[in-house]
Amino acid sequence: MFKAILIEKDEAGYRAALHDIDEVQLPEGDVTVEVAYSTLNYKDGLAITDKGPVVRKFPMVPGIDIAGVVRESRHPDYRAGDRVILNGWGVGETHWGGLAQIARLKGDWLVPLPDALTPRQAMAIGTAGYTAMLCVMALERHGVSPDKGEIVVTGAAGGVGSTAVALLSGLGYTVVAVSGRPEETDYLRVLGAAEILDRATFSEPGKPLARERWAGAVDVVGSHTLANVCAAAKYRGVVTACGLAQGMDLPASVAPFILRGVSLIGIDSVMCPRPERLEAWSRLVRDLDPAKLEAITNEIGLTDVVATAERLMAGRVRGRVIVDVNR
Repeated sequence: MFKAILIEKDEAGYRAALHDIDEVQLPEGDVTVEVAYSTLNYKDGLAITDKGPVVRKFPMVPGIDIAGVVRESRHPDYRAGDRVILNGWGVGETHWGGLAQIARLKGDWLVPLPDALTPRQAMAIGTAGYTAMLCVMALERHGVSPDKGEIVVTGAAGGVGSTAVALLSGLGYTVVAVSGRPEETDYLRVLGAAEILDRATFSEPGKPLARERWAGAVDVVGSHTLANVCAAAKYRGVVTACGLAQGMDLPASVAPFILRGVSLIGIDSVMCPRPERLEAWSRLVRDLDPAKLEAITNEIGLTDVVATAERLMAGRVRGRVIVDVNR
C-alpha cells in the first residue's frame, strides 16, 4: 500500500482526496519509482479543483512532476537505485502522476536527475522552472541577448514567472516583472526584477501597436496580456508563450508581426524532445542561483495538497510549491 492523492469522478461527483492505494492498482509501465518529491503546478491545481478539463481518465493520481529513485526497471536505460526526474508526457492527465509515494512509468519519459541537484531542488525547479528555461533558450536562439533591451515577464510571482525572473536577471538581462500582487514587490526585486508593473495595464484590450519597449518576453498569461505584450515588442522582438492563466484566446492584431517582424514562439514542455530536456536541465544546474531557487520554494506534505490547490487557483500562492510525498 502507498499514499496518494486520488481524483475520482462518478455519480457522486468530482472529488480529490488523500487515499491509501494498493500497488496492484498502479498503471502499466516499465519503471517503478519510489517518489521523494513532487510539486503542485497550475495544471495540477486545475485538475484537483476541477477548474479545467485536465484529467482525461478516472480515477487519476495528479502530479505532473516526479523526482525519486528507481525501485524496479525493465527499461534498458535504468536500473534500481538510479535517481530520475519526470516532467510532463501526460502524467497526471492520462497516466497516474507524482502526488504519490510510488509511481509506475514509461522509462522513455524519464531523464537522469543531475548529480548537482537533490530531489528537493529538482522539484523546486520542476516543470515550471524547466519551462522557464525553455523560454530563455528560445530567446537566445532567436538572437535576444542582454544588450538588446528589456525582457518582460508576466505572471512574475508564479512558478514559471519567478524562475524566469531569476534566470534572466542572473544571465545579465534587464527584467521587468508584471504582477497583480503589489505585496510581492520586494520578493520580485530579490529575484532580480529591475522594475515591477501592475498587471492591470496589460489585462484589458489594447491598441494593435503600442510604443516599442520589449526586446523579449516570457508570457504565462495569454489572452489580452499576451496581445499587449506583442503590441509593445520592439522591432524583431521575440515573445515566448507558455501559459494561459488569463485565457486561451489571443485577441491580437497581425500588426506587430508584419510591421515589426515580431516573433511569437510557442513553448511546449509536455512533449518536448529528450535532447532539449537534457539541455534545459543542464542549463538550470549552471544558470539558476541556488539561493534564489530556495527563495522561490514553499514545501508542503501530501496532506496539504488539496487545500493548497484551492489557494493556488485563487492566486494566493507565490513561487514554487514542492510536495514531500512522505509526510
